[in-house]
Amino acid sequence: MRHNKALTLRISEIFYSLQGETTRVGLPTVFVRLTGCPLRCSWCDTTYAFTGGRTLSLEEILAQVAAYTPRYVCVTGGEPLAQKNCLKLLTALCDAGYDVSLETSGALPVGEVDARVSRIVDLKPPSSGESTKNYWENLRLLRQDDELKFVIADRADYDWMRRIIVEHQLAGCCPILLSPVQNMLSPQTLAEWILADRLPVRLQVQLHRLLWGEAPGK
Repeated sequence: MRHNKALTLRISEIFYSLQGETTRVGLPTVFVRLTGCPLRCSWCDTTYAFTGGRTLSLEEILAQVAAYTPRYVCVTGGEPLAQKNCLKLLTALCDAGYDVSLETSGALPVGEVDARVSRIVDLKPPSSGESTKNYWENLRLLRQDDELKFVIADRADYDWMRRIIVEHQLAGCCPILLSPVQNMLSPQTLAEWILADRLPVRLQVQLHRLLWGEAPGK
């Protein structure tokens, strides 16, 4: 199938690596990182994706992905949904037979994302400085093959997350992931809080940063 060459997206990078987060952690994956994000979280670790990048046609993106012969593809950012053509990219990747996931900030609606895509939806806690941007309607749309992620910087974030899980009855709706902010909260401390409260969540650390540090394209 040939796609409209006029359909373009601004791409920060396309690379092949191990998935460092989510329930797919450790799986060889092609990452398509889109440029741009409407949020400015205080502890963001991909600020280089706010600007720059290259404008590529959908065909060019699909060709670069196919060159790696992957099974798994992750569309990420920045905030990928900030580009309207992201929805068409996701559908095209599914049509090509890949197992596709989307990493989104949770500030934009996910309802129009292709149903074949696993949506990894953030909720921004107070320490991010962007918690007022959470698009709460997304929570009603979560399915078992989606995932909800909280990035936790301190005890206030953790207590906020616990309240949100109860208030919105999120336990059991989909996997809930907790990540500590690097150099702000130790994984051990977060693990002890989770165990003390017997929370129905999964602790994750960023595998790619353990392996390769802060290098882009990893």
